Amino acid sequence: MTDQLAYYLHDLSPHVIRFTDSFAIHWYGLAYVLGFYLTYRVMLYLARKGLSEIKPEQVADFITMVALFGVVLGGRLGYMLLYDWDHFVEAPWSLFLLNQGGMASHGGIAGVALFLLWYARKHKISWTGLGDTIVCGAPLGVFCGRIANFINGELFGRVTTVPWAMKFPTELLHEDFVKQGGVLPSLPPGMQHSPDIIAFFQTQPEGVAGLEAMLHPRHPSQLYEALGEGLFLSAILLAVRLRYPRLPHGILTGLFFILYAVARISLEFVRQPDSGSEMIMGLTRGQFFSVFMIVIGAAFIAFGCVWGRVKRTPV
Repeated sequence: MTDQLAYYLHDLSPHVIRFTDSFAIHWYGLAYVLGFYLTYRVMLYLARKGLSEIKPEQVADFITMVALFGVVLGGRLGYMLLYDWDHFVEAPWSLFLLNQGGMASHGGIAGVALFLLWYARKHKISWTGLGDTIVCGAPLGVFCGRIANFINGELFGRVTTVPWAMKFPTELLHEDFVKQGGVLPSLPPGMQHSPDIIAFFQTQPEGVAGLEAMLHPRHPSQLYEALGEGLFLSAILLAVRLRYPRLPHGILTGLFFILYAVARISLEFVRQPDSGSEMIMGLTRGQFFSVFMIVIGAAFIAFGCVWGRVKRTPV
C-alpha cells in the first residue's frame, strides 16, 4: 500500500480564476490564446527574416483568421465527425457548443490546411510556402493544448509502474476503470475534475487514501505528447527552416505531417484510448488517422522536390 500511495495524485484545477459556478477563466482557453500568440511570434520572426510568404504587418490578421476558421472550426468539426458522429447526427447544433469541449487535433490540422489554401489563392501566394511558415510555430499550440489536457486530468495514459507515474482521479469517470476491475463509487452528479473528486472523498470515512487505493498509476501521456508533438517538433522544423532557407516549398510542410504522425502513433501506445473509442485494424483512432498524415506528408515532400527541380532548371 505504501508503494501505491507514493505516486503523485493529480489535484490540479481546470480554472485559472473561478468567479462563479458558471463563469470562470479556464486553463484550456488560456492555452489556445497562448498557442496562437506563440505561433504569431514565430511567424513574425520568420517574416522579418524574409522567410515567409506574407509580410510582417500581415501576420497578426492572418493568425486571427487561422485561429477562428482553421483551428477552432476545423478542430470542433473534426471531433464531431471523427469521434462523436452519433451525437452530431442527433444534434448538429452541438457543433457550436464550444463550452462543452471536444476538439480534435487532426480536424484542426485539416481546417488550417483548407484555410491556407483559400488564403493563398485569394492573395496569389504559394500555398505550400505559406504552410512551410506556419508549421514552424503551430506545434507550440499543440504543446500548450497538451499541457492544458494534463491540468484538466484528461487524456491520461495507460496503467504503468514507471517511477514518474501519476494517479488521476478522473479515471473514475472513464469506462476503462470498471473494465480493469475497479469498483465504481457513487459520485455526486456533475463531478468532472480532480479537485471535486478529491473534495468528495475527503468527506468519506476512507478519506483520500481510499481514493488513491482505487486508482491505477498511469503514464502522464499528456506531457509526453506536449514534448513530442509540440515543443520538440517545433524546434526541429524551425531549425530546418533557418538552416536551409532556400528549401523548396512543401518539404517543410511534409516533414511536419510525417513527424507529427510518427510522434502521435508512437505516443498513443502509452495513452489510454478515449471512452467508447473502438480500435480500427488494431490501432486507436488517433493512430489510424495519423497513418494518412504520413502519406500526405510524403506527397508534400515529393511535390516540393519536383517543384524545386523545375524551378531551378535553366530555360
